[in-house]
Amino acid sequence: MIQKLIANIKKTNAPIVVGLDPMLSYIPESITKAAFAEYGETLEGAAEAIWQFNKKIVDAVYDLIPAVKPQIAMYEQYGLPGLAVFKRTVDYCQEKGLVVIGDVKRGDIGSTSAAYAAAHLGRVQVGSQLLTPFGEDFATVNPYLGTDGIKPFLDVCREEKKGIFVLVKTSNPSSGEFQDRLLINPSAETAAEDGFVSGKADSCKPLYEVVGEKVAEWAESCMGDDYSYVGAVVGATYPEMGKILRRVMPKSFILVPGYGAQGGKAKDLAPYFNEDGLGAIVNSSRGIIAAYRQEKYASFGADHFAEASRAAVVDMIKDINQALER
Repeated sequence: MIQKLIANIKKTNAPIVVGLDPMLSYIPESITKAAFAEYGETLEGAAEAIWQFNKKIVDAVYDLIPAVKPQIAMYEQYGLPGLAVFKRTVDYCQEKGLVVIGDVKRGDIGSTSAAYAAAHLGRVQVGSQLLTPFGEDFATVNPYLGTDGIKPFLDVCREEKKGIFVLVKTSNPSSGEFQDRLLINPSAETAAEDGFVSGKADSCKPLYEVVGEKVAEWAESCMGDDYSYVGAVVGATYPEMGKILRRVMPKSFILVPGYGAQGGKAKDLAPYFNEDGLGAIVNSSRGIIAAYRQEKYASFGADHFAEASRAAVVDMIKDINQALER
């Protein structure tokens, strides 16, 4: 699937992914009213509104972009009807030729991790049948439990030719509470009992870099042609760290959240890419799907929210490609 992602990026000349993270507050009143009229103010009504919203946005932008990234929590909050719409959205986007990155941030060990991997990337045995539960092309995973939590995903990636994006340096402001902590190099002569220090030293690395090195190791074991099925999540809000991690993980695609609404700037994204012009894909969620609520696109109006999303995608592609000088 990494080959399809690369092919889609080359075809569209758009190293971007649209985050399908709908909230009812983003959805125009005309859509919610129609959904509630049919299903009532119920979980089913909310799910129907989300589906209609998603479909119109996908129809408006699918020819411009290589991939989408639905965040499962935005669907889970509406229970089983919400999860049904998550699956419906995955299937519809794939029918449109888009690569689907399931933003599920799963992380556990043993049979539990294997079950997560099967649910989102693989298949499950039901009697004599092998069935696909959600069927995304990629999934985001949390590496905090170590290789035990990642190996089941790697096994499914190899079998199904699918991929993962491992959380390495996330875009949120408090990510540094853990991810930036300095970890003493085990080979260093000096060591602290807990492995952490408060001052900078030549023998120390931040935890995010140690995780990046592990991602590079996993990536080598699960290669496509030029890039691995194992990618990494590195926020746009930390470009200097992104530059370091690009060197640490040369064969991993980097999924870059934090552009736009979270403060990440296109001019800071060049270091996330390799010399071949590939190696990264930049996410925007509410900056695209709720574009009609921004002053820049307000003239479209709520009833033409999908056209506003298309205009925002065009602007994002131009912004990033200008910053990359291509």
